[in-house]
Amino acid sequence: MTAVSIEIRAKTFPAAGGAPARPLYADFKLDVADRSFTALLGPSGLGKTTLLNLIAGVDRDFEGRVSFSREQPRIGYAFQSPRLLPWRTVLENVTLPLPKTAGTLTRARGLLTEMGLGDAADVYPERLSLGMQRRVALARAFAVEPDLLLMDEPFVSLDEANADRLRDLLAELIARRPTTVVFVTHDSREAVRLADRLVVLAGPPVRIEQDVAVTLTPEQRAMPGEIDRFRQTALGLTRGAVA
Repeated sequence: MTAVSIEIRAKTFPAAGGAPARPLYADFKLDVADRSFTALLGPSGLGKTTLLNLIAGVDRDFEGRVSFSREQPRIGYAFQSPRLLPWRTVLENVTLPLPKTAGTLTRARGLLTEMGLGDAADVYPERLSLGMQRRVALARAFAVEPDLLLMDEPFVSLDEANADRLRDLLAELIARRPTTVVFVTHDSREAVRLADRLVVLAGPPVRIEQDVAVTLTPEQRAMPGEIDRFRQTALGLTRGAVA
């Protein structure tokens, strides 16, 4: 696994449409512990996805550094949309970032079976429901056996029942395959359900407003009302709050 240290001295949105450039991050620091599940919680449009892209090395246009405790860690990335290639089968999408060996295919098929997609290996994405497509994307992220897993609101736009099933599936996968997770969401219930640390962001420029350890056990998280009680105590949110 790998720990992550993030230091962003400056990150700006470029000028566009006559509007001046504006600071997105300034003097921002965040350390993520090895094998932790850190949820980044904040409103849409704040810059959470940008932070994941900086960690992943997708966006290098900033002043600062991102360092890892392990040299060249394997990074899995689950995006807001499944981003499956429509001309490739489910199995081909999952094995896309992997070397094409017999062992890879066996491992990928086993992972699909774990996720209830064993019968869909040779199916094309257009024939799958959105929930199934998101499971395929999750399988692809885990297929690289990541040291660090980045997740950008991977269950957004699903109905609550399907989203909750995928949250349970994610928790089970991480229990079997421990890894360091940085998970972006605007849903505090989802964050408390999954994470062991909540980093509440505000801004711009983005700053850490709260840094909260989630002390609930898996059994407590499954008990009616416990997540809302924790939100009220730790985050000051009422039972009916949307955040």
